[in-house]
Amino acid sequence: MDYFLSVQAFNRIVDTGSFVKAAAQLNVHPNVVTKLVQQLEAHLRVKLLNRTTRRVTLTSEGSLYHERMRRVVDQWLEVEAEISVSQLDPRGKIRVDMGTTIASLIVIPALPAFHARYPSVQVDIGASDRTADLAAEGIDCVIRGGELPDSALVARRLGSLPFVTCATPAYLTAHAPLTEPAQLENEHTLVRYFFSPSGKYNRLAFAKDASQVMVEGTHAVAVNDSNAYLAAGLAGLGVLHTPRFMVQAQLEAGTLVPVLEDWTTPANTLSVVYMPNRHLSVRVRVFVEWLVALFNNHPHVLR
Repeated sequence: MDYFLSVQAFNRIVDTGSFVKAAAQLNVHPNVVTKLVQQLEAHLRVKLLNRTTRRVTLTSEGSLYHERMRRVVDQWLEVEAEISVSQLDPRGKIRVDMGTTIASLIVIPALPAFHARYPSVQVDIGASDRTADLAAEGIDCVIRGGELPDSALVARRLGSLPFVTCATPAYLTAHAPLTEPAQLENEHTLVRYFFSPSGKYNRLAFAKDASQVMVEGTHAVAVNDSNAYLAAGLAGLGVLHTPRFMVQAQLEAGTLVPVLEDWTTPANTLSVVYMPNRHLSVRVRVFVEWLVALFNNHPHVLR
């Protein structure tokens, strides 16, 4: 029995849900795939697949075997890639996770250049503002902001994002001139951002000369998604305090107006984070290096 080919055939059946599609991907006859799986089941002395005329499903043993062997096969193929000419042509799928606005405004618009250079790498992006668990979710790397409490992870700095405080012209016309951060406590309304799953609100820090002010602020609406946060600000529901790259187009168009420009606020440090694997896969390594270069050259990212 060709054990490696049998495991590959099994994984392809699970991924495609079909013996015929798996055979096509392996460029063999469907009968060969059937025989390979039968040999594998006989070797393991367990049934891995339930097959009917309509679909193929995993047994409980098959589910466990697939979860483990998929990683084994990936590592096997990566080792071969690293010692062969395919080192120059990384291939396969990587899973990455990042905030929605970073994905939509920075990374995704630049992805055509990455795919032009690495056409055989498939990038699956999880775009949300939640904190993903790399190990539990099988994620290769994430972009995270702020401090990184998990010292077991490896972090590469991407830069930092400067903030701007702003509001719509209509909101500013309807309220008193905003010249001091303290006014956000009573004279003005903030759009607040809260973190999932803790539910804690973000606090704003302002500095000017020797003065430092921490603002809790009052709000009419709070959200836990950056796109919703921007939408609330554009609806005139309050003052936004946000990374400048998120609202640069609106600032240039005049739909949002900056305020408190004499005050400074700490920038948000960004890092690309991945598991401390001794041998980082070629495809993940080239993607991380591409991200570092992308952010280093972005006009709204501080070095």
